[in-house]
Amino acid sequence: MVMVVRCSSLGKIMTDPRSKSEIISATAKSYIEELFKEKYFGYRKEFSSRYTDKGLEMEDDAIQFASEQFDWDFVVKNTKRFTNDYITGEPDINTDSLLADIKCSWDLSTFPMFDTELKNKDYYWQLQGYMWLTGHKKSELVYCLMNTPLQIVEDEVRRAHWKAGLIDEDIDLRNEVQMKHNFNHIKPRLRVKRYMIERDEKAIEKIIEKVEIAREYYKILEQVINK
Repeated sequence: MVMVVRCSSLGKIMTDPRSKSEIISATAKSYIEELFKEKYFGYRKEFSSRYTDKGLEMEDDAIQFASEQFDWDFVVKNTKRFTNDYITGEPDINTDSLLADIKCSWDLSTFPMFDTELKNKDYYWQLQGYMWLTGHKKSELVYCLMNTPLQIVEDEVRRAHWKAGLIDEDIDLRNEVQMKHNFNHIKPRLRVKRYMIERDEKAIEKIIEKVEIAREYYKILEQVINK
């Protein structure tokens, strides 16, 4: 069973070990162990949070919002998965002229409005993987500041009341929470942040190197369970 790595998880195996005597990091080991359990035992670690819930629910709206701000031709969510001998991935947008991935920020505090450089290196590796899979030479990572869905806002209102030790609703607290999740008062052009990422062949070579190392650890795990 040949191991391939999801583009969204590439950042985990691209980390370097703390000690020069090791060839694989603890973060990479943890990811490979999870992948091993999934492949061999049908177990997949479920991860869900209010942040990811918002991202999933607002994905289509965010694609449309970004398309309007950047004058993209009509685009829709890509549903095709690409795979080669090392990695697999499903970029949000993939057309002949555009490769892009959309990230929905939780609120204004997590939206990189003034960041001139992409700080999240995991997304850099994710886009390098997508470019390798699709053949694109350039890609875009786009953060969108979308209004939080009503149900999630209601959950946040309840959470705020619980933290404050309140049983009865406090209208001021409700308004405060709701205001934190509505961004209609901000100009649309300020609610998108785009980072252009170019394909780097040396980065792709490093991905291959790291996947090969990950596969060696994967083989060790196979040996452990087959004893």
